[in-house]
Amino acid sequence: MQNEHAGATDRATGDLLGEGGPRGEEQQPEPRFDVVAVGNALVDVLASATDGDLERLGLVKGTMALVDQERSKVISAAMGESTEASGGSAANTVAGVAALGGRAAFVGRIADDPLGRSFTHGIRSIGVAFDPVPAAPAPGGPGTGHCLVLVTEDAERTMATHLGVSSELGPSDLQRAQLRSAQVVYLEGYLWEQPTAMAAMREAIEIAHAGAASVALTLSDPFCVQGHRDEFAALVDDELELLFANEDEIKLLFGVDEFDAAVDAVAETGVLAVLTRGALGSVVVAASGPIAIPAEPVDRVVDTTGAGDLFAAGFLYGITNGLAPEESARLGGICAAEIISHVGARPEADLRQRAVEVGLFG
Repeated sequence: MQNEHAGATDRATGDLLGEGGPRGEEQQPEPRFDVVAVGNALVDVLASATDGDLERLGLVKGTMALVDQERSKVISAAMGESTEASGGSAANTVAGVAALGGRAAFVGRIADDPLGRSFTHGIRSIGVAFDPVPAAPAPGGPGTGHCLVLVTEDAERTMATHLGVSSELGPSDLQRAQLRSAQVVYLEGYLWEQPTAMAAMREAIEIAHAGAASVALTLSDPFCVQGHRDEFAALVDDELELLFANEDEIKLLFGVDEFDAAVDAVAETGVLAVLTRGALGSVVVAASGPIAIPAEPVDRVVDTTGAGDLFAAGFLYGITNGLAPEESARLGGICAAEIISHVGARPEADLRQRAVEVGLFG
């Protein structure tokens, strides 16, 4: 299999965003944003839990389940003391890009309600451009989406997500000028569960490819891959320049049992792929071959919520700001190590300073 966009394999060597990319010879304007992400706008509600709590609630440890409003209320009532923070996978990623000093924007759907205002304040306060048209609240109708995150003692997170109005995200929510002026348009695989959001993603891809942007996709979760394997495989073959996945997701995508076989399969596509393996670090699959990057040391793992999101943030910031893929993966590891050292999916330390300290930036 080969990616049909001319130059995709060359770009996997590190020139992902350089001159002579797949958009033809037409001179493109200077991008306004490093990364524009399209994803679910959610407020995270985090609380501690035990394995027994998860069993009683019918939740599968380490996974994300979509729940309706009534089920969300039952789980919420069973949670202990909790904290709130604006979240959502792709939103966490662009928050990390902004924390590193990058230019980032987010496209998502919220309601005009307290959670929507909380989400907006949270993402804008970190420097991410976010310009939604909030949905008017309706009595008994859906509000801004939220994700109930139950964190067990081993730092594993189990999520129950009620999408609310985020489930209605569609093409009319796209910020086309932002998408046209991005270096990378980053898409959240979770959106493929929603028909209108799927249509929005396809249109975002068209807008990106009509301009100078590369398109990146995160597979998001094994259940997304199980439900949409053929569609994701088609995107990898025909539409993407950059793919993010963890070990389980990439094996499911290619229908193989061994990680090395999945690496070989993704290498055949010509797409630049970044595969995370938890404590084993990550593997960058470039045109020159796979490159293994060790994990950054962490004194104590507290909460793995957002680890993959912040890894993607570091990689995307690096690749759009002059770093080679292997250096970008190292930066991703630094960001992931910071996020798992505390509760919550938004950085608390100065990520840029950490990158400077290890010599990735001057």
